[in-house]
Amino acid sequence: MFWAGFPWLGAARRRGDLPEFGTPSTCGCRGTFVPSETKSREEKRVIRAADSALIIMVVAGAVVTGSGVVTADDTIRAQYEGVATRIISAVRESNKAYDRLQELCDDIGHRLSGTPALDRAIEWAVETLRSDGHENVRTERVMVPRWVRGEESLEMIAPHRAPIPMLGLGGSVATPPDGITAEVLVVADEDDLKRRGDEARGRIVLFNFPMPADDERNGAGYGPAVKYRVSGARMAAAHGAVAALVRSVTTRSLQTPHTGGMRYGDAERKIPAAAISVEFAEQMARLQARGIPVKVTLKMQARMSEEPAPSANVIAELRGRELPDEIVVIGAHIDSWDVGQGAHDDGGGCVVAMEALRTLRRLNLRARRTIRVVLWTNEENGLQGGRAYAKQHADELDKHVAAIESDSGVFAPIGFGVDIEDAAQRARVIAALNEICTLLKPVGDLSAYAGYGGADIGPMKPAGVPLIGQESDMTHYFDIHHTHADTVDKVDPGEMSDNVAVMAVAAYILADLPHGVGTAGAE
Repeated sequence: MFWAGFPWLGAARRRGDLPEFGTPSTCGCRGTFVPSETKSREEKRVIRAADSALIIMVVAGAVVTGSGVVTADDTIRAQYEGVATRIISAVRESNKAYDRLQELCDDIGHRLSGTPALDRAIEWAVETLRSDGHENVRTERVMVPRWVRGEESLEMIAPHRAPIPMLGLGGSVATPPDGITAEVLVVADEDDLKRRGDEARGRIVLFNFPMPADDERNGAGYGPAVKYRVSGARMAAAHGAVAALVRSVTTRSLQTPHTGGMRYGDAERKIPAAAISVEFAEQMARLQARGIPVKVTLKMQARMSEEPAPSANVIAELRGRELPDEIVVIGAHIDSWDVGQGAHDDGGGCVVAMEALRTLRRLNLRARRTIRVVLWTNEENGLQGGRAYAKQHADELDKHVAAIESDSGVFAPIGFGVDIEDAAQRARVIAALNEICTLLKPVGDLSAYAGYGGADIGPMKPAGVPLIGQESDMTHYFDIHHTHADTVDKVDPGEMSDNVAVMAVAAYILADLPHGVGTAGAE
């Protein structure tokens, strides 16, 4: 999960890690974090109110010009209720999704970009999609950054000795071979660092900023907290610090460190950066408040390869019966961080997309348009897969009716975030998705809203492709996000199956609507 550059990151849907390497992304919740562009609650309220007014006009009016006819007595429920029921029943009768998640996560494990494990995962996906009988199963080459963690440790040596749970941040430089031993300066946030900047020189700065517990269902606290993971090293280096530590981005902890990407940007000095457990961040803050110096030794062997590594996006299709050149994309990112198994982030999303397509094929449900699965590489530490897809398919993006991404875990599904610049088009898509949500009542009380689409589909936004984030309840997502604990046992098979049903129903209907719902056929 990677979010960056998404202006509503703090209050709309989180989502994942910011583009950590390469050119800053403008794609979304896991792209480059731009706090200065974050909209206020009032601005977002006004935007959502405007969207609501447009949606009311859409559903109360007669016909929506463009993408699909949506009226008060409209047709989506009437036309597709039987199909939706068939899909939901078929998915719930199968345990295939959970079985395949075990194959990906237990047999292969974590899948950091540029590693043999990711290569094996890509091969597994291709073989599995081919065995399902899909058309045009293939890979598309992508060059990705290669960051290696190496051995790492952090030890408190004063006021007493104790090992500190830590994980180096993706993209960090190494310490000298003997490590860095220095006193710790604990700061609450960026403003606190500016006030105490003179104290930072020669010390290790710890950003003890707690992830807000606001609206955990939607992951709203991620944006305010993750900026210190992404940019803390740059901030600390500007004040002469020798290393940076960040409090892990989570609201609950059992001495569990959370990794993730960081960026140096235009920093003149690059200093090592790592995340530590919430418990030790709090302990250091308490000691400092009592006037007791804290000294630690940080050792990291991290390195970035000078040359990028070859990787690939994976693609498979269920070709459309009438308009095969028009496309609805469904997908997730197949890479993960190098800890845990990447089960919720984002192995589950990959399997959900694969199983959605397999279910439609098994039921012989071939929509008017093509439904294309894309499993993107390198979301976590570079976003090169999403960028490459948009570039390699630039000549057909005008035929992309919609793009749906799953990257918020596979907990109980709650709805769809819709990211489209044009307000009228956004209202049309939200109205159509809310009609689809009425067909998903057996799964839960879902809704569509203006929000976050996804990091990997973000590069398609400038072409006008409607971006749709399939969202799940994130209340406990950040308990395990980017940790050793993101493993298969944290995934509920029933909730995962519900995600498959939601994606299959939404993708089929969006691909089958007579007049489309996005850019293609919207004149």
